[in-house]
Amino acid sequence: MPTDTAPRFTLTPFQPSDWSFFLELRRDPAIMQFMAEIASEEQIRILFDDRLADANAFIIRDARQRPVGDIGLQISTENAEEADVGYSVAPAAQGQGVASQALRALCEVAFNQRGILALNAWVLAENHGSVRVLEKRGFRKTQVLEKAYLLRGEYHDDWVFRLERHNWIDV
Repeated sequence: MPTDTAPRFTLTPFQPSDWSFFLELRRDPAIMQFMAEIASEEQIRILFDDRLADANAFIIRDARQRPVGDIGLQISTENAEEADVGYSVAPAAQGQGVASQALRALCEVAFNQRGILALNAWVLAENHGSVRVLEKRGFRKTQVLEKAYLLRGEYHDDWVFRLERHNWIDV
């Protein structure tokens, strides 16, 4: 029986028209609870403008080309063969495989197009959804930084995950 293997989500470069979606995403307490304090609109705009100019930052779009999240690489300034990954998915699109499929596509870009040899991800211990996504994609926890991340006046454990190109299986 044939199966549909077409991606349900695609990565596209940031466009100026994505501003309102990005602003909404970065103002959503459910999204930001594991990332950072909610910034001012001016600060979010600076971040958005940086993403517009970044060839390694992408909007995640559904099959109808509606934005459902964002994802990107931050290539190390000290070692161009390593990068950190980060992503966020709108609450209405969570639980549908968006982050997992987008991360698979980002690994493809990193390992096969950008020459990256290792990817790192930093995740608060309480962010169980992101931990599951990373583990599903083959990332392994390499470090626990106890009470290392200050968020809303409270210190949280920060977990570091890593995936090396030679361990990557495109599944």
